[in-house]
Amino acid sequence: MKVGFLGLGKMGYNIALNAIDNNIEVIGFDVDEDARKKASKDFEIANSLDEIIQKLKAPRFIFLSLPAGKITDDTIDLLAQRLDEGDIVIDSGNTNYKKTLEHNEILKNKNIGFIDCGTSGGMSGARNGACLMVGGEKKDYEQVKELFEAISCEKGLLYTGKPGSGHYLKMIHNGIEYGMMQAIGEGFAILEKSEFDYNYEEVSRVWNHGSVIRSWLIELAEEGFAKDPKLDSHSGVINANGECKWTVEEALRLDVPAPVISNSLFVRNTSKIDVNDNFSNKVVAQLRNGFGGHALVKKDK
Repeated sequence: MKVGFLGLGKMGYNIALNAIDNNIEVIGFDVDEDARKKASKDFEIANSLDEIIQKLKAPRFIFLSLPAGKITDDTIDLLAQRLDEGDIVIDSGNTNYKKTLEHNEILKNKNIGFIDCGTSGGMSGARNGACLMVGGEKKDYEQVKELFEAISCEKGLLYTGKPGSGHYLKMIHNGIEYGMMQAIGEGFAILEKSEFDYNYEEVSRVWNHGSVIRSWLIELAEEGFAKDPKLDSHSGVINANGECKWTVEEALRLDVPAPVISNSLFVRNTSKIDVNDNFSNKVVAQLRNGFGGHALVKKDK
């Protein structure tokens, strides 16, 4: 099996390496020359989208690891023009599920298969075994199932059903993620204001051994506090991607109360307006950096 990877950033590059480790042939392309140069040391690189299409045999499998939005929309349009009937496109990014349904129709009209793949686990998961939530027509999924089985962790693969369902499930997952990180951040903020002198690295460590809240997020908190015990090096600005906003919009559409998830999003919005040293926000920003490599906003000196 040979797969064309479009997008060789933090996630795409690591998933490609993961695939190679599991006997999947890879050819990659990125519009960024530096990304291509880095990846060329590890696997075959094309210098254009057309070159990838030319070098893949039918049916072609194209794996997108691109930012949600215009670049993904434009790439889908290009692939609809250039691919042949029976080829399959996989979108592993955080595309809004409504856009995913549009992309499915665009490709379906050309008899090109489309798979939406919600991807979780951050850069570590991408490299060593991701959690995948995969939607699309069953006949298309069966053709690329080998790839998903190769790059997912044990018990970390779910075929979710019809097109759009994979990205929808990942959207809800990310909303939950926001709420969990917010609770962790608020807990440490209370500790910071208390009269007790805690070592937060040690607190994280003990919480992650046998406690009810043990998790990868607590492990990342431990790692973050080991590097910066009071998180003095960065501000409390927390950036947000679109997934939580979409989750809140969906909750409103379905009349489902979701106060924790909603508030976690509002806190992030507030962090950009009222820039301060809110300890809770700094913890959340550190957690995002830990699993996704999201940049920390450094404090002004």
